[in-house]
Amino acid sequence: MNMPLPHAPLQRLNEQLSAAQHAAPHIQIAPQSAHIGALISGVNLQQALSPAEVHTVRSALLRWKVVFFRGQHLSHEQQIAFSRQFGELTPGHPVFGHVDGYPELYSIAKHRKANRHSGQAEQRPWTGWHADVTAAHNPPAASILRGVTIPPYGGDTQWTNLAAAYEALSKPLQSFLQSLRGQHHFSAPQGATASQEYLELVRNNTLISEHPLITVHPETGENVLYISPGFLKFIVGLNTRESRALLELLWEHAVNSEFTVRFKWEPGSLAFWDNRSTAHVAPQDIFALDFERQLYRTTLVGEVPVGADGRASTAIQGDPVLASHNAAY
Repeated sequence: MNMPLPHAPLQRLNEQLSAAQHAAPHIQIAPQSAHIGALISGVNLQQALSPAEVHTVRSALLRWKVVFFRGQHLSHEQQIAFSRQFGELTPGHPVFGHVDGYPELYSIAKHRKANRHSGQAEQRPWTGWHADVTAAHNPPAASILRGVTIPPYGGDTQWTNLAAAYEALSKPLQSFLQSLRGQHHFSAPQGATASQEYLELVRNNTLISEHPLITVHPETGENVLYISPGFLKFIVGLNTRESRALLELLWEHAVNSEFTVRFKWEPGSLAFWDNRSTAHVAPQDIFALDFERQLYRTTLVGEVPVGADGRASTAIQGDPVLASHNAAY
């Protein structure tokens, strides 16, 4: 495997982050792994951030793809207000709804509508990995997840850096992938049987899109291996066996531990990730535990992805995921 080497976008991101930290020296940024994840401290998310603080957090996010905060016991209103400092917010979830009274907020509970399947889903190294709502024509730019009720052990979340994963591919494979596109849509995990409620929600809110396999990040200029295993169903133009073999190779590569970070939640923890350059996996061990687990997510409106070949994504079914127009808090 070819490991990623320093390249112009990464060097530029390091320089931008360094400059941002000089403007907000009270903020500490501690990387958590070689390629992804940084813990941010020295900032209070319960109050409005200064322009320098917003710039520093955004610069850390672009450089490290997911940033974490501890000890930030936010209310729903405070999470929404914090999130709005980084962009417009989408409705909680385009398929599964939102928290009553908070249209921008989505509940991530142990037993929620998105988990209502029966039967044994296929278990592969990439099972459960996904980027949020890539079935949409314009998937969210970023997601912000707040931990409220956290088990004393178990329930960790993992993220992978899809820009680093792209850089680690061979040059011939990189070139080949730049011409390919994949179709993304919602469905139950392979091997599982969805509940009637799940099927009705998906049927009434169908989202199907065709995205490039290699996208160009709109802010960093990095090439990204845009392969959300939970939503990407096949590669357009390849026969079934070719598509499956290539996708399995790419999925297995993308979730290699070299590109990942694992986060242990605490009450008051926040994770803020760039949905355009990462995939993540929710924990499955919580279903073997008696503890409850409750988190809340906001998402930022995203752009239509553009491929390394210059072609934008295509909507096949469903409307773009636009901003929620709930009154500001």
